[in-house]
Amino acid sequence: MSLPDKRIVDFINEHHVLTLATSFDEEPYCANCFYVYMEEENSLVFTSDYDTKHIQQASHNIYVAGSIVLETTVIGKIQGVQFQGIISEPNAELHEKARKAYLKRFPIAMLMKTTLWVVDLTFLKFTDNRLGFGKKLKWEKELIVNPFLRTNPNK
Repeated sequence: MSLPDKRIVDFINEHHVLTLATSFDEEPYCANCFYVYMEEENSLVFTSDYDTKHIQQASHNIYVAGSIVLETTVIGKIQGVQFQGIISEPNAELHEKARKAYLKRFPIAMLMKTTLWVVDLTFLKFTDNRLGFGKKLKWEKELIVNPFLRTNPNK
């Protein structure tokens, strides 16, 4: 699996709030969430309750998008990540790893009764005007191709 550019990873690790976009039945919705990034899994972890609108929508449509941005009024310093991924409630080993990572970054969450969620990232686009106006770095998850499903008989 190819990993995102270090500059993208560094930016994600420097921040702690993401905007998560969900949709269901042609109705879009956004929510802001504290997150932690798990580099080895290339996943974002956040907490949210089952009865929130974004989790209700995600229970019907697991494909989500979002952004992480640096607030600035200086055009030359604009930075931000747009992402796409698949949301799930982690189980077993991943749950324990996600829990430890989240509590390490947000120890206050230990006092809350809430549910952990993981976004397995499938696409990242990092805009960094410090590298040049409108400079973008992109990363996409390599998809596993089933050789039996190829439509081109020459391959």
